Amino acid sequence: MVKPIVTSNPPAAVPPGPSVKIETVRIDPLQPVERSDRESVVDLGSRPATNWLQAQLALISRGISTGPIDGVGGAQTTEALRAFQFDNRLEANGRLDRETTAVLLLKGPVWREWTVTAAELKRLRPMPTTWLGKSQAPALEFESMAELVGEATQTHPGYLRQLNPGVDWTAVPVGQRLKVPAAEFPPAQRAGLLRISLGRRWIRAFDGSGKLLAHFPCSIAARVEKRPVGALSVAVVVKNPNYTFDPATFPESAEARSLGRRLILPPGPNNPVGVAWMGLDRPGYGIHGTPVPEQVGRTESHGCFRLANWNADYLRQLSWVGLRVNIEP
Repeated sequence: MVKPIVTSNPPAAVPPGPSVKIETVRIDPLQPVERSDRESVVDLGSRPATNWLQAQLALISRGISTGPIDGVGGAQTTEALRAFQFDNRLEANGRLDRETTAVLLLKGPVWREWTVTAAELKRLRPMPTTWLGKSQAPALEFESMAELVGEATQTHPGYLRQLNPGVDWTAVPVGQRLKVPAAEFPPAQRAGLLRISLGRRWIRAFDGSGKLLAHFPCSIAARVEKRPVGALSVAVVVKNPNYTFDPATFPESAEARSLGRRLILPPGPNNPVGVAWMGLDRPGYGIHGTPVPEQVGRTESHGCFRLANWNADYLRQLSWVGLRVNIEP
């Protein structure tokens, strides 16, 4: 379980209406990186997604996350494809068969260019190794350029390195040009329902008519008794939350046992709850981001539902106080 605290009033629920525009903002130490001011997506015409990288990009453009982009048809990508197939009344087999590629269309480019800026380099800082050290940091920021660019483009850092073999990732200079996937979610719409599958480890958002808006891989509680089942609702929606470290939640940590007091950790992408928190109406439970998106769905939590930071922030934009959440076995 995690208990974030907020130093300012939590954001209001998403106002009524058919959609909410995702706005581009300037980079600052506590904001996700936004790049639409320096990237253009050329309309290449719709064409079938015929390989796994194209499928990942086509799914993301529909709000369906495949986990970190890696060009491979792994478990999270095939689960995402099943979500698309089910929503389009196709056989949900997780395969790029003829029927699926006929409707899973890619509309933009596969690649875009990323140019590293001084503002991005200033965000990088070493991560303290102790809970006490983290609580004393001004912000829990990115540790490396691979991590920053990976989260901003929904890409596995290892795949970024493969795409850019000549880059020295330990000393990336200002002006360095990088080849990255052209991944982009659609504009966020107000969700009418969230469904969480404990068995399949996903969260899905639907509009008021039952149309699929988004699909995200998630991690669940390691202990069965920490996995709530049934109807809940969103009680609070917070962007860039603080985090209250409670030693009682981490009995396996020698430092936690020795501290004997709670600590408040500052916001940032490497905060234990990432860049977004959707608290549920059961105390201590919520949906949130994570510092290590590559581990989502592959490791388990202390009780909450963990998403990659980019997915948590997108879900935050779909969510509002009072949104129904159905948790299924």
